[in-house]
Amino acid sequence: MIYLDYAATTPVNEEVLNTFYKVTKDYIGNPNSLHKLGLKSKEIIEAATKQIANLLHVKESEIIYTSGASESNNTAIKGICLKYKNRGKHIITTKLEHSSVTAPLSYLQAQGYEVDFVKLDEYGRVDLDNLRSLIRDDTILVSIASVNSEVGVIQPIEEIAKILKDYPKLYFHSDITQALGKININLQDVDLASFSAQKIYGIKGIGCLIKKESIKIEPLIHGGKSTTIYRSGTPAVSLIVSLAKAIRLIEEKKKENYTYLLELNTYLKERLATINDIHINSNKYCSPYILNFSIPFLKSETMLHALEQDDIFISTQTACSTGSKSTAVYEITKQEKYANSTIRVSMSHLTTKEELDIFIKKLTENIERLKIFSESH
Repeated sequence: MIYLDYAATTPVNEEVLNTFYKVTKDYIGNPNSLHKLGLKSKEIIEAATKQIANLLHVKESEIIYTSGASESNNTAIKGICLKYKNRGKHIITTKLEHSSVTAPLSYLQAQGYEVDFVKLDEYGRVDLDNLRSLIRDDTILVSIASVNSEVGVIQPIEEIAKILKDYPKLYFHSDITQALGKININLQDVDLASFSAQKIYGIKGIGCLIKKESIKIEPLIHGGKSTTIYRSGTPAVSLIVSLAKAIRLIEEKKKENYTYLLELNTYLKERLATINDIHINSNKYCSPYILNFSIPFLKSETMLHALEQDDIFISTQTACSTGSKSTAVYEITKQEKYANSTIRVSMSHLTTKEELDIFIKKLTENIERLKIFSESH
């Protein structure tokens, strides 16, 4: 099997799985209970929270555990907008956001909120001058992902944060799911940041929302004591501790992995560039972990299933996307033919050149076969 869909989800690191198993076996008490088993569970959660805070350079009190990035994004967006609706109902975002950002924004639009989309340059990066021009007195939230999950565009988050710092009545949220453990991210001036364990070789079902200590939000879930007043429910001890382990392991190897992925990405891009029917959508401002390209005469799903027959697994868009057209690719290329025929290859430190060679070989064979079939019909 050749797995090239790491941006959708990653296999669980065995060390993380072992941590999850050990904590599940040894810490059976509800951390909200007052007896010693409960206190024992509470202590290990506090130790894990301290570790995460140190790794991400945030305060322990700023960590909110969730079920994943989708819940974190919803909590951040709805939480800010509902809490500060008396200040205004204007939101700024981009057309490159994940569906767990666009969906709650659509929900809020139906409640009377106004959403503006900032212009992007030819590489898909935020036009900073346009961003400034969109900010109004009633703007309460700007939500821009650090790394786009389809094409891999890396946004200038620190520059954006510095601009927004001059507007104390609005808050800056960033989905850092595709950035954590891959590229350097500075959360100093980011008010809220979302991520998930499943993208960093952790276990599905746990995520995080980093929220600056001074900011209040309206919770999505009410009732029941937890690690924070902003997300009720019995704390998932094993998941929380395994999340801390996953972050530590991926952060330790981040620099080494990034160098390796740059090499892999360059190698794959050079190989793809030799195939006439391929248009590469990712550019120099994209994460090396993601390489997006199009085969204009072919439907994305057709190639996905053709490669699946060879036990090669890629993606067409993000795993949570609906519809066949890639909004992200269209926003960057302005070409329907590219947006309707996207292939996303997402790699990791586990990917090898040998796997990419096999992928290229099978991709080329399938392009030739499907092109002949297409022309004959």
